[in-house]
Amino acid sequence: MKLKGKKALVTGASRGIGRAIALAFAREGATVVLGSRSLASLEALGKEIGTAVPVRLDVADPESIARAREEIGEVQILVNNAGIAGSVKVLAMDDAHWQSHLDVNLTGAFRVTRAFLAPMVAAKWGRVIQIASTAGKIGFAYTAAYCASKHGLIGFTRALALEVATSGVTVNAICPGFVRTEMASEAARNIAAKTGKSDAEATRWLEALSPQNRLMEPEEVAAVAVLLASDEARGINGQAINIDGGAVVY
Repeated sequence: MKLKGKKALVTGASRGIGRAIALAFAREGATVVLGSRSLASLEALGKEIGTAVPVRLDVADPESIARAREEIGEVQILVNNAGIAGSVKVLAMDDAHWQSHLDVNLTGAFRVTRAFLAPMVAAKWGRVIQIASTAGKIGFAYTAAYCASKHGLIGFTRALALEVATSGVTVNAICPGFVRTEMASEAARNIAAKTGKSDAEATRWLEALSPQNRLMEPEEVAAVAVLLASDEARGINGQAINIDGGAVVY
């Protein structure tokens, strides 16, 4: 029960990594607030956890963030997990594609953090955890908007971590490689469509990007999130921790 007595907000909680983190936090005793653009998408997870609080939250909409902040109140742990990932060549990319990735993956995390950070600083305890990506450390072809947004998220994490370093609040990022989620399945389908490979062949290609020759599991990301949210991790601050089997080694 490492997180007993803490309230945690997980954005993008309806599936994949967000869902796994919400479940792990609940098992560790936290009161979990589930954020998503659609409340209907949270119904099953809310029932599974039992004590979770679903809240409509669109991180790309400042008004939605303000309403959610009013409804939720203060939290001690914030996980900025909501994100999108699209694939298109730069020369074929329109402004909307670029802007949507920045709005959700980077500016959304900034705005949500800004909305919930002050009470953490005042209480001299808090945890901000960004779900970034190894795409925030290296580049991948055809994903310039996604890579740029995740590079920016890591930069935001590092700068904020130094701002609050003496306050009892820590700010860290988790950088997964390809994780067994719908996002990875969509990536495999895109590869298959563009290369003529089968979905299974495309998935094996993604697996081969890791030295462990596998996709990571959402629960592996959740386990690191639990650590970062705990008191034991109070000395971990401003870090961007890879979970990719060794594909990126810095």
